[in-house]
Amino acid sequence: MILSKQISVIVEQMPEYNQRLVLELVKSMLHPDDVLTDEDIADIKQARAEFARGEYTRHEDIDWD
Repeated sequence: MILSKQISVIVEQMPEYNQRLVLELVKSMLHPDDVLTDEDIADIKQARAEFARGEYTRHEDIDWD
């Protein structure tokens, strides 16, 4: 089971008061740069679709000089 699912299962078993505390704790750990915007999510979906269609450049094909 993925870690986020395990956390979710545990939190769901807690009383609501403790769930609110966990929520505040988790929110305090987030840095603003860690939060995905709707635009970020759309870009990720587009990139995954392009990759699935074989539209990518291999690392060794890039001239890094």
